[in-house]
Amino acid sequence: MIAPHGGTLVNRIAPHADRRLILDNWHSLPKLTASRETVGDLRNIARGAFSPLEGFLGKDDFESMVERGRLTSGVAWTIPIILDVDEPTAELLPNEGEVALEGPDGIPEAVLHLNEKYTYDKEKTAQNVFATTERKHPGVDALLNRGSVLLGGAIDLLEDAMDPYPGYNRPPATTRALFEERGWKTVGAFQTRNVPHAGHEAMQKVILSLVDGLMIQPVIGKKKTGDFTDEMIIKSYDRIIESYFRSERVLLNILPTEMRYAGPREAIFHAIVRKNYGCTHMVVGRDHAGVGNYYHPEAAIEIFSDYPDIELQPVCIRGDFFYCHICGALGSERTCPHDEDNHISFSGTEIRAMIKENRRPPAQIMRPEVFDILAASGQPFVE
Repeated sequence: MIAPHGGTLVNRIAPHADRRLILDNWHSLPKLTASRETVGDLRNIARGAFSPLEGFLGKDDFESMVERGRLTSGVAWTIPIILDVDEPTAELLPNEGEVALEGPDGIPEAVLHLNEKYTYDKEKTAQNVFATTERKHPGVDALLNRGSVLLGGAIDLLEDAMDPYPGYNRPPATTRALFEERGWKTVGAFQTRNVPHAGHEAMQKVILSLVDGLMIQPVIGKKKTGDFTDEMIIKSYDRIIESYFRSERVLLNILPTEMRYAGPREAIFHAIVRKNYGCTHMVVGRDHAGVGNYYHPEAAIEIFSDYPDIELQPVCIRGDFFYCHICGALGSERTCPHDEDNHISFSGTEIRAMIKENRRPPAQIMRPEVFDILAASGQPFVE
């Protein structure tokens, strides 16, 4: 089986005895309230999904990540996993020592072993990570709204809760064991933040012809307005897998994290995370993790040439997919010789418009069962 990124699957879940001791001393620790998204990062660090990270990035690793998409060790890492506070809060914290991290509901979540506090250049970080400093980019806007001081240090997770959707939220150690049990030596990953359309299904079946098994892994968490809700993504994939796949060859397993919309850098990040889950391949298509027109449509494919050391193999799907009436099949500008008058587009914008207007997309574009699930929900989109 493919090794975790960095060689070892990180485990920062506190043993029961340590947890009890930490909670007994909880009242004496300085406290921070972590956002829902930060709690998600805590869990992904602790479970090894973000291996080799054992906590939030320190200054040297952060600056190395911004400058060259790698940690100081040289290991590939492209997205900032950071804990931010404002300056007044930072002044109240010790320079080193334990800090209690509570969720928005006040429940103890983790201990941060704080070892440094540092400031950072938000504009430079935005430009290097997102290739823009425009606030209309959702990832840039989120970064610029963060506190001006970052806290670095390892964490120990106290509450290893599997919400949301615990039946679909298997951590990397579990998926790796499951792949071994099923005899999957090669495993393809399909990253998505959408409900499935026929183009997605076709790509998934292509990769299944190349590998032993497929993990369809929707990103579940904070998204931008207009994206499909988590519930709709899970319900529609459940139905598609049940009806149109050999279910013993497919695993639906969520990735509980937020979308950053960082295009090519996020494609590398997604590959690293899927490698930690035990995947050997990942589908990378047009405008992976992109938003608007900030990235060249194939930028997320091209960046993999800079990261051969990741070891996970990208399965690159180039071009825009559509259904061609003359071919009687799915195609792209790379495969189909017929003009646009004969095509039905897989445009996400057009599909969303149809759903909002309660117009059933053509069966060549979306399975009727998927539309029925969306229509019955009343509100399938993030507001």
